[in-house]
Amino acid sequence: MTRLASTLRALAAAAAALIAVTAGAPGASGATGTSEASGTSGTSGPTRPFSPTAPEEFVALPTVAPTILQDIRYITPHNFVGEPVDGYEQPLCILTRPAAQALQRAQWTLLRQGYSLKVYDCYRPQRAVDHFVRWAKDLADERTKPEFYPRVDKSRLFTDGYIAEKSGHSRGSTVDLTIVELPAKPTLPYVPGEKLVPCYAPQGERFRDNSVDMGTGYDCFDTLSHTDDPRIQGEQRANRQLLKTTLADVGFTNLPEEWWHFTHKPELFPDTYFDFPVSWPSVMGH
Repeated sequence: MTRLASTLRALAAAAAALIAVTAGAPGASGATGTSEASGTSGTSGPTRPFSPTAPEEFVALPTVAPTILQDIRYITPHNFVGEPVDGYEQPLCILTRPAAQALQRAQWTLLRQGYSLKVYDCYRPQRAVDHFVRWAKDLADERTKPEFYPRVDKSRLFTDGYIAEKSGHSRGSTVDLTIVELPAKPTLPYVPGEKLVPCYAPQGERFRDNSVDMGTGYDCFDTLSHTDDPRIQGEQRANRQLLKTTLADVGFTNLPEEWWHFTHKPELFPDTYFDFPVSWPSVMGH
């Protein structure tokens, strides 16, 4: 058996196990410009009211590309809000079907080179964006500042474009992701209360992610997260360019302010912001 075949079999088995677990998992209770450094956007457009299910054009990524790894941060307390985010009921990537199919093509390209994609966030409900906005307005809550925005005053998160009232993620064709070298090492779990380290610290010091070294961690509110920041050189720059070029080849456009943020074009829903929960029942049967 070739290395690629062995890798595919292992990844498929892991994905199947994940599908089996998350499909039956209970829902987690949510806690009650141009820059998109948290995946946000100021673009206006209609918001679909709360719905228990997604339109049929949406799919769960594991049903289309089962070898892509998932590390959905917003269902955990390890994110810039510091708690599970509203609307995330299960650790699942949901996307419009064309975006999911494009990721599958990118995954095949990377697998041949000994890598895998790993998604951090995909479709994001409007209620999650509303949660971000409430958090950003609470200037007294700076629990996560030492890791996610150590050099940014929280009062400037709106002004500097890190947080806004609409997100391209809510349209269903935007994804936050990285590259993992195979065989994938486990991402060690976040321990609530552990000392937070700046997201731009050297890879061996910041949060224990199994991503290749991209120069910063995910959701790092800092100019070092800009994809082509000239301070990022060597292996870190090469890793960013590998992600960017691989996804560009299948129709994704990178947001220059965030090395991890990509949108598949043309978008199926360029002007609509959805608000169904991130869960298997939302897309069952699609």
